[in-house]
Amino acid sequence: MKYLIIFFSALLLTACKKDKGSVTNTPAADSLNITKDSLKAQASSEKILVDIFPFPKEIKECSCYFARNKADFEAEKYIYADDAGKTAYMKLDGQRLAMNLISSSDMEADEELTKEIENDNYKISVKGKKIKGEEALLFEGTLTIEKPDGTTETMPIYGECGC
Repeated sequence: MKYLIIFFSALLLTACKKDKGSVTNTPAADSLNITKDSLKAQASSEKILVDIFPFPKEIKECSCYFARNKADFEAEKYIYADDAGKTAYMKLDGQRLAMNLISSSDMEADEELTKEIENDNYKISVKGKKIKGEEALLFEGTLTIEKPDGTTETMPIYGECGC
């Protein structure tokens, strides 16, 4: 009987140790998941947010203005506007910005449009080609935004240049 009690006691002790080990491993797995989640949140916060805005009141004469696509353009959901050579307007990362145009060639060579805009926080490049068969100077192309930290956002654009 004495040996039977010792045997069951030893069995119970080893069974208790296994339960403690599995309970200890569970929190470690949870803390690893929390670390992974915080890394995902940091990566998504680095994306450049491009918002729509109404046509700028500052623009009085000739201008170029673009939306993400034809439907947004027709609905006046602009993501870019400029006053034909001086100032460009965009709403980036929640802030409406007025930036100086560095260079602009409005359809001077091969019916292509190029614009370069830069400030302390963003470098913006607009490239487009005139759409054939349209009355107005309609363009399709791409808009690329780059931050000093290397974050880049490229999107299609559709819009118009004219007076």
